[in-house]
Amino acid sequence: MKAIVSIRRVARSCAWLALIAGVALVGSTAAQAEEDIRDIRGPKAVTESWMIPAVLAGAIVVAICGYIIWRRRHREAPLRNLTLAEKTLERLEETRPLLNPATAREFGIAASEVIRNYIEQRFGVIATQQTTEEFLQTLLQGSNETLARHRSLLAQFLQQCDIVKFAGASLAVADMESLFQSARSFVLETSETPAA
Repeated sequence: MKAIVSIRRVARSCAWLALIAGVALVGSTAAQAEEDIRDIRGPKAVTESWMIPAVLAGAIVVAICGYIIWRRRHREAPLRNLTLAEKTLERLEETRPLLNPATAREFGIAASEVIRNYIEQRFGVIATQQTTEEFLQTLLQGSNETLARHRSLLAQFLQQCDIVKFAGASLAVADMESLFQSARSFVLETSETPAA
């Protein structure tokens, strides 16, 4: 019996110990809950290095300066406005690939059109809507001395172009080169400012 009594005492002691441990556990949980529920604190100071933003800002400044320097070195010269004679000479130069017997008709059409457009724009004389004979008659009746001085050159050039265009005649390369040079000379001689 003594053994049963001592077992009961041990059990009661263990129960009390468990109860005390449970209260202590609940107490510590309550303390933790109290710690969790606390008022908002001020912002915490974050100590970051100032080097990273400074290096990034420096890299951006260097990149912008590099771009500006590159842009200035590779800037194209501003394009100047071409004179009428320069534009006409460029258009006339574009007809150069047609200087062969197989494309004589196309050359005659293109070269004649370039010169007629030049005459209209430079001298204010209608040249593209008239036949060569009508145009030459207008030159005889007109008071433009520059065109009158070049009448024979224009007559030869335009009549040769008409023969190639309408009669289907073929020209040798040398003849087409001569036509090309006479058109070029006419533009250079009648231009308002010297063109190269």
